Amino acid sequence: MLMPRQKTPNLKLETLDHGSFDLSSDKPELGTVICFYRGLHCPICATYLKELEARVEDFAKRGVKTIAVSSDGEERARAMADKIGAEKLRIGYDLALQEARNWGLYISTSRGKTSIGIEEPALFSEPGLFMVTPEQTLYYGSVQTMPFVRPHFSELVSALDFAIKNNYPARGEYIGEV
Repeated sequence: MLMPRQKTPNLKLETLDHGSFDLSSDKPELGTVICFYRGLHCPICATYLKELEARVEDFAKRGVKTIAVSSDGEERARAMADKIGAEKLRIGYDLALQEARNWGLYISTSRGKTSIGIEEPALFSEPGLFMVTPEQTLYYGSVQTMPFVRPHFSELVSALDFAIKNNYPARGEYIGEV
């Protein structure tokens, strides 16, 4: 399990239009929001990523970079980017499922075609949303077993304003006896 204030796994992969991504050398001012999504087959992911695309500049104004990542290959990732009109959002692809598991993501098996008629991959990761500090420690994390009820990016932006103003630390860091 990832722990707040502790180092996260590294994340290295290719993006569609922004070259190679390496979390260890990304060097944002305040942090990096990593949105792991299920893939092209998921209509909820498309809606969610549209919201993130619309918020990229809001995060950037606060010193936070953004990236959306899935285990889809380049072709399916490109189709998703086209579907959501991605211009500013970095889209990473070919996430290895072992890497997904290292991030604490749940892995699902295919149920065939989804409601939008796109075949699910044999295996794929469920959603996760993380904010990682420039020192590559976990500040915020949310993982899900289902595609439904995800954290809202507008709320995360507002939470960042509060955290910045109040120098609010990452929480959930205690690992001692209870």
